[in-house]
Amino acid sequence: MEPLKHECGVAMIRLLKPLEYYQKKYGTWMYGLNKLYLLMEKQHNRGQEGAGLACTKLGATPGEEYMFRERALGSGAITEIFQSVQKNFKGLSKEQLSDAKWAQENLPFAGEIYMGHLRYSTTGKSGISYVHPFMRRNNWRAKNLCLCGNFNLTNVEDIFQEITSKGQHPRIYSDTYIMLELIGHRLDRESERLYKEAEDKGLEGTDITMYIEDNIDVNNVLSTSAPMFDGGYVLCGFTGSGEMFSMRDPWGIRPAFWYKDDEVLVVASERPVIQTTFDLEVDQINELMPGQAIKVRRDGEVSLTQIIEPKNYSACSFERIYFSRGSDKDIYQERKSLGEQLTKKITAAIDGDVDHTVFSYIPNTAEVAFYGMLDGFKKQNNEQKADFLYELSQGHELTREEILSVLHNFVRSEKVAIKDIKLRTFITEDSSRNDLATHVYDITYGSLKAKEDNLVIIDDSIVRGTTLKESIIRILDRLHPKKIVLVSSCPQVRYPDYYGIDMARMEEFIAFRAAVELHRDRGTMSVLDEVYRKSKAQESLPASEMKNYVKEVYAPFTPDEISSKMVEMLRPDNVKTPIQIVFQSLDGLHKACPNHPGDWYFSGDYPTPGGVKLVNRYFINYYESNQKAN
Repeated sequence: MEPLKHECGVAMIRLLKPLEYYQKKYGTWMYGLNKLYLLMEKQHNRGQEGAGLACTKLGATPGEEYMFRERALGSGAITEIFQSVQKNFKGLSKEQLSDAKWAQENLPFAGEIYMGHLRYSTTGKSGISYVHPFMRRNNWRAKNLCLCGNFNLTNVEDIFQEITSKGQHPRIYSDTYIMLELIGHRLDRESERLYKEAEDKGLEGTDITMYIEDNIDVNNVLSTSAPMFDGGYVLCGFTGSGEMFSMRDPWGIRPAFWYKDDEVLVVASERPVIQTTFDLEVDQINELMPGQAIKVRRDGEVSLTQIIEPKNYSACSFERIYFSRGSDKDIYQERKSLGEQLTKKITAAIDGDVDHTVFSYIPNTAEVAFYGMLDGFKKQNNEQKADFLYELSQGHELTREEILSVLHNFVRSEKVAIKDIKLRTFITEDSSRNDLATHVYDITYGSLKAKEDNLVIIDDSIVRGTTLKESIIRILDRLHPKKIVLVSSCPQVRYPDYYGIDMARMEEFIAFRAAVELHRDRGTMSVLDEVYRKSKAQESLPASEMKNYVKEVYAPFTPDEISSKMVEMLRPDNVKTPIQIVFQSLDGLHKACPNHPGDWYFSGDYPTPGGVKLVNRYFINYYESNQKAN
C-alpha cells in the first residue's frame, strides 16, 4: 500500500531501412521517433522522476553533429523531452518535413537509432545529471558511447578501484557513470586494437577510420567489461559509428524483450508495450536471455551472442507481483493465481463465514489479485452449493424456491476504498502532515453491514506499513466491520533489495521491526548481538564467501507470529476492531510465478555475492546506529 520506487524502463529502436522508406510507407520519416514515444509512454509505470532520449545518425559527414540527446525531470518528463525535439521542426515547410533525405542532412533527431529511458531513483540521488542516457564524447566517431539502462550494481567500489587503477578519473561516483567509463574504456581499447591492425595492413588516413568503423566488435567490449558487474541489469547503448546493443544480466534479474522484422529491431523492458506499439501477437516477441546480448552492426546485421554464461536463474518475482504492467498475458494470470491461492487462509481468518464477508482491494495495483481471490471464493462457494443441493435432493424433489435460496448465496465484493487525494509536500508541520495522511484514501459508506460483516482487503504487498497505520486501517474502521482482514498477495518482505528497487534500509520493513520487537518481548535481543558479531567478522572476506546471517533474526518465529506482532504495531490507538494480516507463502509465490524464482525480498536468498555482502553491511549499519542512539 506504500508505492515503491523501482526499476527503470528502457526502450530502443534501430531502423533497418533508409528514412525515405518510412516516409513513403508510413507518411513520415519520424516513424522511429513516434514509436519510441509510444514505447516510453506505455512504460510510464517504470519511472516518473525523469526521462531521456538519444539518437544517432548514420553516414554524417565531418563537421556535422550526429548524436543528439534530450533529458528532463519530473512526472511530465516524457512529454517535455518530445516537445523539445518537436521544436526543432517548427517553422519548416510541408515540403521540407516530408523530405526524408533533407531532414537527415539538416535536422537533429533524424536518425536511424533511437534510445529512451524512464528513471526512478534507487540511490537517493536526483537531478538532471543522473538522468539517462549518458554520453561519452570523442572526436573519433567509433569511440563515442551513449548508454542507458535498468540496473543497480552491488560492487561499485570494486569497479571504481579497477578503472581508477587504469588512470581514469570518473566525475561522479555512481554505478551509471562508472559503468559508462568502464565500457567506454573497453571501447577505446577495441578501437585502438583495430587502429593497429589497420596500420599493419598498410592503411592510412580516413581508410583507417573506415576500417575501425567497419570492424569494431561490441561483443569484445561487453565480454571484457560485463563480467565485472554484480547486480541486476539491462544495458542499452550505441556508438557514434552506429553499433547498437543491449545486454541482460547473467542471473536474469531484470527483464528485457525484443522484436525484429525487415524494418525495425526493438528492445524494451516489458513485452506488452512492444505488442501494443507494433500491433503484434505475444508469440512474436522474444525474451533476451540471461547473459545474452543483441547487437546491430552499422550495416544493419543483427546477431545474438552469449556474452556471459547464465548463472543461477533469478528472474525477479516482484516484477510479476507489482512492477510490470498487468496487461502482459502471463503476468495477468500469475497475479490472479496469487490471489486465488489465498482462499483457504482467508477462509480460516473469517472463520468460514463467507456469507457475512465483503471482499475488496486497495490500491489499484492489487486489482488483478483481487479478481483471482474472488475466483477462488466463487469456486469454493460453487462446491459448497453443489454439495448442499446434492444432499438436499436425496429422497426429496427440490422445489424452485429451494434451488433459488441456495443460488442466492453468492460472494460479495464492493469498491470499499478509493484513493482520493495526493498529500502535498508543502505541509511541513508533522502533526498536520499526519492528519492529512489519514485522508489520502476515502471509503464508500454503506458498502457493508456495520458490526455484522467482515471486511477482507487485498493488497499486492505490505512493505513498510506506514500507510496502513496512518491512513488505511483508520478509514476502514469507519465502516465498523466485525473484523478487518488485510491480505498481501506476496509473502512478508523481510530483506532489502540491491538490484534496482528503492528498499535498502533494514529498519524500513515492518516485518523486520516486528521480528525485533518479538526478540525484545521474549528477552532474546542477544540474537541480534550475535548476528552483528557474525556479520562484522566476515567483512574482510570476499563477497563470494559471505553468508546472510540476517536470516537468524527471523529464524525463531513463524510467519504467523510475525504477522500478529505487525498487527499490534500497526493498530492505531483508537481502533478496537479485530484485525488479522494474511500473507502469501513462499510456496504459493513459486507456484503462481514458476518462471520467476528470484525471491530474495522474502527469503534472503540473494542471487549474487554482492547482494549478500550488502545485506550484512546494512544490518551492521542498523545495529551500530541503534547502539549509538541507546
